[in-house]
Amino acid sequence: MPEADRYLAKAHESLGEARQIIQIGLAAVAARSAYYAAFHAAEAYIFAKTGRVGKTHAGVRTEFVRLARNEAKISRAMTTFLPKAYQYKEIGDYNIDPKIVVTMLNAETAITAAEEFLTCIGSILA
Repeated sequence: MPEADRYLAKAHESLGEARQIIQIGLAAVAARSAYYAAFHAAEAYIFAKTGRVGKTHAGVRTEFVRLARNEAKISRAMTTFLPKAYQYKEIGDYNIDPKIVVTMLNAETAITAAEEFLTCIGSILA
């Protein structure tokens, strides 16, 4: 399915960006890109299963969780990663509180989880 492949390609692009960005020490931006990697992979999965995608971040997260319940290869950790990683997007986009930060460890963990997410979704859709 070409459209699902395009979402998956976008996911890999975001993951590559996350890997590059963390190398220059921008933890919040790297974690945000890791979120987008998983988000676009979720869109690929949803599109492959339904022929459509959600119109909002919340819609994609909800639909992914709903569909993932029937997929043995998708772990609970994967279904909880999207909402957790969305917090990094929110921090990167909107946070003005200097006490709320994304650490390098947060970013590294998000990138690792996004890599696992993409590997799993890619194997399901192959």
